[in-house]
Amino acid sequence: MEDLSSKKTRAALLSVTSNSLLIAFKLAIGLWIGSVAVISEAIHSGMDLVAAVIALFAVRASSHEADERHPYGHGKIENLSGTIEALLIFVAAVWIIYEAVHKLIRPEEIDMPFWGVGVMLVSSLVNLGVSRRLFRVGRETDSVALRADAWHLRTDVYTSTGVMIGLLVIWVVGALSPGTDLRWLDPVVAIAVALLIMKAAYDLTRESARDLLDVSLPDEDVDWIAGFVHTRWPAVRSFHNLRTRKAGPQRFIDFHVVVDDGMSVADAHSLGDEIVVAIKERLPESTVHIHIEPCDRTCKDSCASGCTLDVGQRH
Repeated sequence: MEDLSSKKTRAALLSVTSNSLLIAFKLAIGLWIGSVAVISEAIHSGMDLVAAVIALFAVRASSHEADERHPYGHGKIENLSGTIEALLIFVAAVWIIYEAVHKLIRPEEIDMPFWGVGVMLVSSLVNLGVSRRLFRVGRETDSVALRADAWHLRTDVYTSTGVMIGLLVIWVVGALSPGTDLRWLDPVVAIAVALLIMKAAYDLTRESARDLLDVSLPDEDVDWIAGFVHTRWPAVRSFHNLRTRKAGPQRFIDFHVVVDDGMSVADAHSLGDEIVVAIKERLPESTVHIHIEPCDRTCKDSCASGCTLDVGQRH
């Protein structure tokens, strides 16, 4: 647990550091050459920095053990973090569109666009490397906050590349045909960047907010649990009332199993412990609760739906 927490914290700190440096770099170049697209990317990185700080707080807080006030742990902090990060992306996108429309109405010259090309290239490479690291750690630790932060940076890679291409066109065409007016291209690229950011924000909101509503685990996990219990433990007469949910990296699973009414309490308890251990091996960070019932072969609808006995064996 501590090792996973440290790994998540280091990844989040890397994101905070890289975004801080990129903001200063982009903002300085954007103001120098007068490019709204580069400045919009600096604002985008500013949102990324806020998101990275939120992710850092979330991964630290979510690793705390369950306590008296939070008996189910702190995992949903990561889902809340991811949702906030997605909303911040929407805010950044709206601001970019506002500034870009203003530049379309009152176009301005872009001085030395090659500097903008250079800063966007550096930004794309840095964010590509950091986002890969965050995605890898996010998958290893099942961290919603880190995956959301990774999507922030991966979106920045795409948008930086778009801005770089726009400035490259302005640079090349300006050199080959000095009289050509391409001042409109910079704000148009900025608007395209904002629309792409909004799409990423929508996807992040849907993924992060889902577990806040206690949506069940993915179908493949639910189907595996039911099939695994049925096939591995013949003593289980029925398996039903399966409920699952997720909070950050933590999974919560509870269900009923029916055993022969002649089984001792000690044996039934041991069986339940075996099932819990086996499920946790496949689904880490799981809290599993099993309600054990006696089988008197008088099947209720809920029990009959998961019964392993032949129809002739039931009353």
